[in-house]
Amino acid sequence: MAEVVLYHHAQGLTDGVRAFADELRRAGHTVHLPDLYDGNTFETLDDGIAYAKKTGFGALLDAGVAYAQDLPENLVYAGFSMGVMPAQKLTQTRPGARGALFFDSCLPVEEFGDAWPTGVPVQIHGMIDDPWFAEDLPAAQALAAAAPAEAELFLYPGKAHLFADSSLPAHDPEAATLLLQRTLPFLANLP
Repeated sequence: MAEVVLYHHAQGLTDGVRAFADELRRAGHTVHLPDLYDGNTFETLDDGIAYAKKTGFGALLDAGVAYAQDLPENLVYAGFSMGVMPAQKLTQTRPGARGALFFDSCLPVEEFGDAWPTGVPVQIHGMIDDPWFAEDLPAAQALAAAAPAEAELFLYPGKAHLFADSSLPAHDPEAATLLLQRTLPFLANLP
């Protein structure tokens, strides 16, 4: 079983993010849920982004990375949207990453190094017409092309951002179920 650090999105550590973590736990995985917002959650994405801007995206990234420093190596780093920032940085820079799960976002690999780490599998999930994910789609496609043995890109029909968060209006039950059905075997089959 895998040990996962799951970072929340810009609306905070919502009930939907907690429910997703519970699904992973029910499958036998250990899941850590850092709260980069100190208990704050937001009704809208715009409000959450405003809070992140006020706090500073760099400070949130640093806090996410710092959270993992006291954990053992051999982790899977996962994140929803904004949470992909620390997840991706840790995957690319901290020794011992077992895998990565990026939901609704993907940064250019060059943000955190020269190349994707050899032998570290990653899944990237996003809706094809999500305007937020559209900005990241070229980076996701480039990662999938540059590391075809490690990277899988899954595109879902629709335009919802944060579609796997069951506590938000953007939740798409069908796509979220498929995302989970792809995530669980990924975690179960990690070397």
